[in-house]
Amino acid sequence: MPEITRLSGNSDWIDLDFVERERTPEPAMKLGIQMYLAGLSLSNTVSALDSLGVERSRKAVHDWVQKADLQPVSGKDPNQVAVDETVIRINDQQFWLYAAANPQTNKLLHLWLFSTTTTALTELFLNELREKHDVESALFLVDGAKHLQTALDRAGLRFQTERHGNRNAIERIFREIKRRTSLFSNCFSHVEPTTAENWLQSFARWHNAPN
Repeated sequence: MPEITRLSGNSDWIDLDFVERERTPEPAMKLGIQMYLAGLSLSNTVSALDSLGVERSRKAVHDWVQKADLQPVSGKDPNQVAVDETVIRINDQQFWLYAAANPQTNKLLHLWLFSTTTTALTELFLNELREKHDVESALFLVDGAKHLQTALDRAGLRFQTERHGNRNAIERIFREIKRRTSLFSNCFSHVEPTTAENWLQSFARWHNAPN
């Protein structure tokens, strides 16, 4: 798996301030978080840590990722923003994953899960994006979704319809998310929506991390 080669890269992007009396050495915790977000299952991550002399449970690794509260870094100033949405299943329910990416860097800027898709929720997503990043002068690349175009128009943000080209950046990211969730039978099972969203935010932080 190509993503695993990134495990030798910088891990400073993982903040372990949540650690209080954790008995696991911090380098092992960072490695466990990296391995899980890079594509290993919880079982395989535990096995890899065990081979290094660190015995922890699948729940422990899961909890590390949840407690680290990883998410994309704010304060970016992109020239273009690709925005789209895709369906994510949590248990037996559909959720919509909204995501914005900088197509010039292939980095995720913001993502959020909603239980439905409406113009009002799209406006909320865009407002959160504007709070995190300077996108006022950016050109938004969108598909033919009318509610997205309406929300951008109401927000006074420039946009153009593009089905290929630079907007493919967000499609590539969605394909990777779909590939990862396929490890869970294309569905987050036995978790709360907030847990699934936390994993997706953590995945975004890993995706953006320097090699």
